[in-house]
Amino acid sequence: MIAIATVGMLALLTLSTGLLLAFTPYLMRRNECFATTVPAAAQNDPRLRALKKRYAAFMIALTVVCTIASLGAGALIISGNDAAGVAIECSSVAVLAIASFALMLAGRRKVIAIKHAEGWQAQHKQTVAVAAEEDLPGALPLAWNLLYIPVILATAGIGFVLYPSMPDMLPMHADFAGNVTNYTSKSIGSAIGFPVLFEVFMAACLTFSHWTILRSKRAVDPSAPAASALAYGLFARAQSVFLLVVGIVCGGGIGMLFLLSSAGFITLGQAGAIVLLLTVPVVGGSIALSVVYGQAGSRVFLRLQGEDELLADDDEHWKLGIIYFNRDDASLFLPERFGIGWTINFARPAAWAIVAGFIVITLAFVFVTISLAS
Repeated sequence: MIAIATVGMLALLTLSTGLLLAFTPYLMRRNECFATTVPAAAQNDPRLRALKKRYAAFMIALTVVCTIASLGAGALIISGNDAAGVAIECSSVAVLAIASFALMLAGRRKVIAIKHAEGWQAQHKQTVAVAAEEDLPGALPLAWNLLYIPVILATAGIGFVLYPSMPDMLPMHADFAGNVTNYTSKSIGSAIGFPVLFEVFMAACLTFSHWTILRSKRAVDPSAPAASALAYGLFARAQSVFLLVVGIVCGGGIGMLFLLSSAGFITLGQAGAIVLLLTVPVVGGSIALSVVYGQAGSRVFLRLQGEDELLADDDEHWKLGIIYFNRDDASLFLPERFGIGWTINFARPAAWAIVAGFIVITLAFVFVTISLAS
């Protein structure tokens, strides 16, 4: 039963990922199309609309194929061939991501050609400032992340309460059928340190993500500065709330499930199945936010009239449509060009320090985790 539930969750993950990628062009800001700056009114151009439809149709068809492959991967997992099943599942998601990127690049080239043919270009640089920006809605204050502390302390406290009743050998890994494949000797580190460390790492990552939202450049459309600034603020608020809820529920939930499985209240396989179930509201919530708000709040005010004139153009700073590199921009973080979320200005030295630091911290976390579990 656990294996069947796992198969269903994996297929749902592939399907959800594919559909979100398929409709990404419709979620972007109105002055962008396939990672290219265009006049907002150009979104009604039949050529751009046709490009979006072809992209979506191909991605939907590919999503169906990859979801079927994901079900096939699940069949292999149920039969006991976990390695092949996981490889096919990962490949299915990777194919969707690679195809989306390739189609975006193809669409971008065509949009650029149309842009040049139509003479869509900003005649001069236009900078927009929003008055009383501090009065606009925005991401939650960073102090809200202090809520992680009682969750982590509760996990540690419950761990110490349950520790005496835990067996001498703790289950640490189970296959997709729920069979435990690895045990480790009971110790404070393996029984309590392991789940607490996971929660701390997850809280740190999501707190950093929250900080990037607060530090990001506010996305403002020069043709509707007040409305777009308000829409971006609502988008940032919703994303920060979602991050916090996911961190508390999933981080605390996973830590608690590990403690319960170590104490024998549930099996490790059942704990894994529940963790997969927790991904359903996470994925569903992410898709819902994307559809309701769009990237940077682009769908908040859908009835705004689009300008025929191109008031700003920063295409030259976006490499391959997704990598931002602008030495003249002091901003370190900014909204993505093709996708939901934020990216980084790779022209800033601090950006590379952040990337390197994240890699080092992640490797350290993996090393310590393996040490505690072995």
